[in-house]
Amino acid sequence: MKKRISVVLMIMILGMCLSSAFGIKSLAVNVLPFTSSLDYSLSDNWLYDGAYPENAVDVFIVAPSVDTLSQYNSEMTAGYKKVFRNAMNQQQSIYANTCRIYAPYYRQASLNAYSMEDGQAKDQIFANAYMDVSAAFKYYLEHKNNGRPLILAGFSQGADMCYRILKEYYGGDGAQAVALRENLIAVYAIGWCMTEDMITQYPQIVPAKGETDTGVVVSYECEAGGVTDSMIIPAGTKVYSINPLNWRTDSEVADKSLNLGTVTQDSKTGAITSIEVGKYGAYIDPDRGSLIVTDIDTANYPPVLDIFPEGSLHLYDNFLFYVNLQQNVQKRTESFLNSRALDDAA
Repeated sequence: MKKRISVVLMIMILGMCLSSAFGIKSLAVNVLPFTSSLDYSLSDNWLYDGAYPENAVDVFIVAPSVDTLSQYNSEMTAGYKKVFRNAMNQQQSIYANTCRIYAPYYRQASLNAYSMEDGQAKDQIFANAYMDVSAAFKYYLEHKNNGRPLILAGFSQGADMCYRILKEYYGGDGAQAVALRENLIAVYAIGWCMTEDMITQYPQIVPAKGETDTGVVVSYECEAGGVTDSMIIPAGTKVYSINPLNWRTDSEVADKSLNLGTVTQDSKTGAITSIEVGKYGAYIDPDRGSLIVTDIDTANYPPVLDIFPEGSLHLYDNFLFYVNLQQNVQKRTESFLNSRALDDAA
């Protein structure tokens, strides 16, 4: 099989095998809320704490799901931090050419939580995870940002957490919320759905409509076609997406020639090892709003986890269009800075 699966994905496979032993689908559980967040004045609780200081703007990145072994929320062990770091090697590199990087460790919801039938317990697990993320973001704003323009970024669970940040911090007419909206370059919330209900209830969640608009959310979820129901986009749900190849929100097909680079990873560290140009095209499904990847052999991109159906390309959302994303971060940042310079000169 012509693929390389990172150590993170291999651990995921093992974790899903182990998760059956927990029997969490059939058990009623009582998940207690965290009584306090991690202390983000401690450097040990930051994976990246201002990496690439030469860059003029910031990105606050929330890591995706990497914990396959915990039953509820992660513990801050050396093993967890290692897997967390490996997963973030690829994530951070999308932004490293443009941004100063801040990424907190947090006690994320384990993958087992997604399979829970106890909705109240499941909600509490994600609320626990967000308690840490919110505390980290608050500490970042108060002690690290210093008024620099900001990108929020996250994939999968990390994208979910970005939406929660938008809901908590960016809405309303308060001085902080207004300042945050004015300073927001964009939110890259990939691999988590953005729906009409969300943007109606939270007007600060604004879908991206083009390549260089700012203060917007860039979102999509990859599928191979034929998928009708998934954990990310349930049956009957229509999501907002933007195509990272042509930066359109309609269903126009973007040819694979527009793909600037699909990447593979080192199986141990998660670092990028190769880039292939012009490999896959894409278009937005007019019914589901998912991003349909063309020219792809799904045997090379299996769903890996049984929480995803055949044809789901969720785990590869960033890999498939990596260079386009990397370039777009730079373009949106330049658009934001140019617009601000014009405003300052007026």
